[in-house]
Amino acid sequence: MRRLPPGIGHLAGSLGLLAAASAIYLPPWLLPGSGLRFETPWFLLCFAALPLLIAAGMLERRFTGRLRFPLTKVLATTGAGWRTRLLPVATALRVTGVAFLIVALARPQDSTEREETEMEGIDIVLTLDVSLSMKAADLAPTRLVAAKAVVQDFIKRRKNDRIGAVIFAENAYTLCPLTLDYSILANMINEIELGVIGGQATAIGNAVGVSINRLRKSDAKSKVIILLTDGTSNAGNISPEQATLFAKTLGIKIYTVLMGRQDEAPVSSGLDFFRQQVFGTQSVPINRELLVEMSEDSGGAFFEATDAKGLVSSFHAILDALERSRIADQGVVYAEVFGRYLWPGLLLIGLEVLLGLFVMRRIP
Repeated sequence: MRRLPPGIGHLAGSLGLLAAASAIYLPPWLLPGSGLRFETPWFLLCFAALPLLIAAGMLERRFTGRLRFPLTKVLATTGAGWRTRLLPVATALRVTGVAFLIVALARPQDSTEREETEMEGIDIVLTLDVSLSMKAADLAPTRLVAAKAVVQDFIKRRKNDRIGAVIFAENAYTLCPLTLDYSILANMINEIELGVIGGQATAIGNAVGVSINRLRKSDAKSKVIILLTDGTSNAGNISPEQATLFAKTLGIKIYTVLMGRQDEAPVSSGLDFFRQQVFGTQSVPINRELLVEMSEDSGGAFFEATDAKGLVSSFHAILDALERSRIADQGVVYAEVFGRYLWPGLLLIGLEVLLGLFVMRRIP
């Protein structure tokens, strides 16, 4: 069988090993929508130097020192030994290894790879009705106490989210600006009492307006207002519809929770002779349609809590909705996959070095 010239052998060996590596690693790159990108693509220009490595392998043995032998005709008849036939393999290992390292330096990133990443937080304002109607006992022990308990649990379940609080009755005030210090926020909410903002009236529009002010300068991708109220809007100088339009313009979603089961709610009127609570009834007009409209127009959701269990379920549903929003706002997440090319490259170069040290040692 006719032997290939040494130069052609080096070239064929290098191209063959590169083709074999491509058969394993390249097809995912070529599929449309594979999600691969390079963070530092200019390193790929180094592929232009690969022909120089092949040429260096072809010329290396030709111009290095050789052992003089007087009977060259005898050597010519014996043919090349198996070590000589491995010379193109060494060059191929070196070239392919360097090719892998070049790809690794270009930092390939794949959006189809799963990677544990810390997701960006959501900015949330809890907007809590503290009008006197919140002392109704249809949500035991009272609407306000039940709301405080579920809000406390909600805060404990959040991570990486900035949370603020607004309280309102006939006026609205910021209880706590956006913060990551959940303990301070929880303490402030725990200390809320009826009467801190006087009046039976409910200014829902003003409450949402103040909440929007807390979120207006936020650069978070997701901004949310969670509005808890038991009545209709009957005070304030901003209508709920205007406030909802402002929120929608700023990309703020409003989740509304209507607390209470009916217009006529049981309310404690004091203790009797035996120290038992005496309940009367109090008329608390509700406007379910308004809260539904506010949530739908802003891209949020409406919930109705007729008892404490329903209130807890509503907040769990809000938690699920916020998690879906968090994942959607992440967009495309790219994972680093340079290790997929770094380690094979180092392995191939290491094999080439070992061949040179133990199998194809040159004399002298």
